Amino acid sequence: MTNSKHHQADLLQQRLGLKIASRLSDASDALPHDIAERLRHARTQAVSRRRIPASASAAAAATAEAWLYSGASAMLGSSGPGPNWWQRMGAALPLLALVVGLVAIDAIQDDRVAQELASVDAALLMDDLPPAAYADPGFLQFLKLGQTYPPRQ
Repeated sequence: MTNSKHHQADLLQQRLGLKIASRLSDASDALPHDIAERLRHARTQAVSRRRIPASASAAAAATAEAWLYSGASAMLGSSGPGPNWWQRMGAALPLLALVVGLVAIDAIQDDRVAQELASVDAALLMDDLPPAAYADPGFLQFLKLGQTYPPRQ
């Protein structure tokens, strides 16, 4: 059924092309000689550029027809009307890998932040200074200068 529709579309396209060509040919008889020669030259160039080797055009047409009318990807080699179970799994697998990777990255980041906070808390609790000393701006300046507490004698 689709093949007959495709064939009918080709026939209609050929008829339209012939009608346009005949109208252009009829109108070209009234043109001056130099303009007619330029048009003829342009027409031959267009036709020579349009021609595709028969083997390449047949292969391209077969690939395009398989792609359009099979309802599936021609590269996956599906013979059925739609994607089968394996193709659906193959399409979903990269998405699943992406989701698993994002969840793993989130878990690793959360663990890393928790470890950093725990190490800061442990350092504050094990230090000789009270935690309020770290909130004092003067003490932070003291630490930046690199002096030790208590001063050595």
